[in-house]
Amino acid sequence: MTSQNLDRIYEKISSVVPEIEWKFHAPIIEKINKLKKEKDAVILAHNYQTPEIYHGVADISADSLALALEAAKTKAKIIVLCGVHFMAETAKLMNPSKKVLIPDMQAGCSLAESITGQDVRMLKEKYPGVPVVSYVNTSAEVKAETDICCTSANAVKVVESLGTDKVIFLPDHYLANYVQKNTKVKIISWQGTCMVHEKFTGKEVEDIRKENPGIKVIAHPECPPDVISASDFAGSTSSMVKYVKEKQPKKVLLVTECTMSDNVQVENPNVQFVKPCNLCPHMKKITLNKIYDCLKNETNEIKIGHNIAEMARKSVLRMAEIGR
Repeated sequence: MTSQNLDRIYEKISSVVPEIEWKFHAPIIEKINKLKKEKDAVILAHNYQTPEIYHGVADISADSLALALEAAKTKAKIIVLCGVHFMAETAKLMNPSKKVLIPDMQAGCSLAESITGQDVRMLKEKYPGVPVVSYVNTSAEVKAETDICCTSANAVKVVESLGTDKVIFLPDHYLANYVQKNTKVKIISWQGTCMVHEKFTGKEVEDIRKENPGIKVIAHPECPPDVISASDFAGSTSSMVKYVKEKQPKKVLLVTECTMSDNVQVENPNVQFVKPCNLCPHMKKITLNKIYDCLKNETNEIKIGHNIAEMARKSVLRMAEIGR
């Protein structure tokens, strides 16, 4: 990578990455971008990754559904998933012949950890014949017990595609509430929550409105109901990005993981972002140094047992067929 390319990257993210930090990031970004070409690797990064990763080394930067679809299409030999563990598992399910690496195996997810395959089997015994819809934020073990997966981008569409009067919807309780308000299908939910989104409150949103007249508030459906009620718009990660891009509000609050605001701000320099900063500690386990080390040594490979992988893949592929 030439110094010109590095300069272009920094010019793009300079509004959200201080120059003193860039001096440390630039050399490792250069090394990663060189190494991924040598290794025939592709780097996929979720919207919650820091700007130096999201804009500096990622080949594809997107929400979890788009990352899953891109993982299925890639011809690269190696996929490095810069996100949390369930996302790397999903990439492996979508393209089982590829080597899938995650920079830190401990990058987990409170939602994914809130439910097990045994829990799903118990629910299926309690509600025989009721189809199971699992949010993609779940382990491969849970996906294997699932009829079809969904993301926040297509949850309502997936639920209604089943043509039943009720579904078991796992594991996010608040997303289940959001879906229930947007469909006549009866939702049987689980009590899982996202440790980031559940911290937001409706009062916090109202206080920010008072301090920032005219601000537009955009919330993720994993937020509590009072937050969604206090917002101008609620939608998936990709829908939030689209809203800002198309509406270009003068001032906006994204009620989601803090770093996403930085990444969206880079693409929308004329929009002012108010940032109440709730960070995901799991997403922040991914760093440039860990990306370089795992790619160089090809460590932290995602492996899924054959039987679980075969069953889990079906539920993810059904989700992909539904699309957004």
